[in-house]
Amino acid sequence: MTRPLARPHAARVIGVLGGMGPLATADFYTKLVRLHPAHEDQDHPRVIIDSNAKIPDRTAAVLGRGPDPTPALVQTALNLQRAGVDLIAIPCNSAHAFLGAVRRAVRVPVLDIMAEVADAVAALEPVPASAGLLATDATVQMRLYRAALAARGIATVEPSPEEQARVMAAIHAVKSGDLGAAVRAAVRDVAASLVRRGAGAIILGCTELPLVMGPPDAPVPVLDGTEILARATLREAAGGNFPTRPRVRPTRVRGTRSPVRRR
Repeated sequence: MTRPLARPHAARVIGVLGGMGPLATADFYTKLVRLHPAHEDQDHPRVIIDSNAKIPDRTAAVLGRGPDPTPALVQTALNLQRAGVDLIAIPCNSAHAFLGAVRRAVRVPVLDIMAEVADAVAALEPVPASAGLLATDATVQMRLYRAALAARGIATVEPSPEEQARVMAAIHAVKSGDLGAAVRAAVRDVAASLVRRGAGAIILGCTELPLVMGPPDAPVPVLDGTEILARATLREAAGGNFPTRPRVRPTRVRGTRSPVRRR
């Protein structure tokens, strides 16, 4: 966070640079609402969402197969700034390849989902030696999670090429509206493989993935990047006075009879 928030926290306006994809943006907003303590409508912060689904594909751009989304990302951020937001959250991991350009274009803080998730991994007790990453091809190739975790002394376990293809297929399925059992099973299977290879936690590093996987689906902590970003957004909007620890453990792991302690 390089720029301070000037407005009193009770009046701070949250901006959401969304549409990547729309269902993930809706999930992010739902989590903002559910996480914020409120007794009536007026207790919630004001949120301005620009769900710009026309932003070019971030993965294609990173892999050199599509147009640069930077102009559209910057323009959408500027739209939010003109609308009066005090901070911006981007519920899309792959878009963070272009975070620097967005931050340079606006005067308000823009959160970094990788840094927030890495902090959440480092806050686990015990701290895992390594974390498994489920994300798009672009996010994996950018190695931003790898760098953020390494800075906190945590290694990254990534899917094999064949497993990564299954993750991408699942992400595309979610984007097309398929949240069915086959999609869920594919993501769980890859997560299980990462755990067998030593991952002490699983990072859902694509905002589509929390729609088909959660804490009950693995025997290790599962970190929902969307929820972590939502908590960080509410924390910043409240001037730092918001609990940041995400829910990462199930009460019971599916397919077992052994209860797992909730953190």
